[in-house]
Amino acid sequence: MKTFSRMALAAAAFCAPFTGVASAQEPLKIGMITTLSGPGGYLGQDIRDAFNLAIEMQGGKLGGAPVQVIVEDDALKPGQGKQIADKFMKTDKIKLLTGIVFSNVALAVVPDVLEDGGIYVSPNAGPSNLAGKDCNANYYVVSWQNDSLHESAGANANNLGFKKAFILAPNYQAGKDALEGFKRSFKGEVIGEVFTRLDQTDFAAEMAQIRAAKPDMVFQFHPGGAGIAFMRQYQQAGLLEALPMVVPSPSMDAVTLKAIGEAAVGVNVSAQWNADFDNAANKAFVDAWMKKYNRPITYYASQGYDTALAIGAALKQTGGKVDDVKAFRTAMLKADFAATRGAFKFGKNQHPVQDWYSLRVEKDASGVPVIKTKGKISSDIGDFYAKDCKL
Repeated sequence: MKTFSRMALAAAAFCAPFTGVASAQEPLKIGMITTLSGPGGYLGQDIRDAFNLAIEMQGGKLGGAPVQVIVEDDALKPGQGKQIADKFMKTDKIKLLTGIVFSNVALAVVPDVLEDGGIYVSPNAGPSNLAGKDCNANYYVVSWQNDSLHESAGANANNLGFKKAFILAPNYQAGKDALEGFKRSFKGEVIGEVFTRLDQTDFAAEMAQIRAAKPDMVFQFHPGGAGIAFMRQYQQAGLLEALPMVVPSPSMDAVTLKAIGEAAVGVNVSAQWNADFDNAANKAFVDAWMKKYNRPITYYASQGYDTALAIGAALKQTGGKVDDVKAFRTAMLKADFAATRGAFKFGKNQHPVQDWYSLRVEKDASGVPVIKTKGKISSDIGDFYAKDCKL
């Protein structure tokens, strides 16, 4: 059964740009398809809540335009995502969509949205299939292109001096992009490579394979509940203390850390954002999040928030309208907003060009494990597929 929630934010008086004439304006509907149930449900919940937080912080608007966010749960089912998108566009007459967490859902939904003349802005999934020759003028990614996230982990592993890696990821598009991205940048030897199931919760066989291979590090990409299960079993197998782990941010977010606790100390992470980033936009976001929700803040939340800001910056220039997709694109590509991660711009394929950082799980002054930023891995990085995009 589909579950859904709707959040209507009241219309307000709005001064239309370009004319300066005040006029009542109907809220712009934004359709959010995201994963709210199952082991990965907290990822979509954080995207949804942070997106709505940005609207609340702007008085129920984005870029001065009143908006109405309609949210539905894809339950990590591509077919269900397709059905929701079809309803949004054909019944609810929604042109602007966002919210998808998982790449298999994105690949089922996004091409149909674009073919029907819609606009899609991704707060998370960035599959390679849509980043190169099949890029689209109405498709934007605010988070990352999947491979680049894992390329940063490979570069981090190089910097940390590791030479032999065992790598694992789920057998779906983002998992395939993960292993390709890591191998593209890692200069050492990959001595073991395993694809797990997307819904897998028992990793005993993989633990045995890792132990037998005798690598000097493990790279694994398992977002959401699967990542928590993997880390717990890695710990229970006695591997966490003996065998260092270098992971991308989805494998060690604040929720995963809370579930694992002190055993996660020493895990190396790469990310484009962390809660301790010292910039005004991030401080305002983290403060507002803790006051509003008082729960661990994740990368997914930061991406949902930045996605709302990116859309708001474009709406400010288009008078809150998306009917003219060329005008919206011109406005969107300026990326005229202060991202929580700091430096941000869109590359030629409308995916991020951004900085990547090395993080590590350490204990703070009170002895509580936290994810701490240690330094920068690379600056102003786009993605491998942008060269093939002809936009």
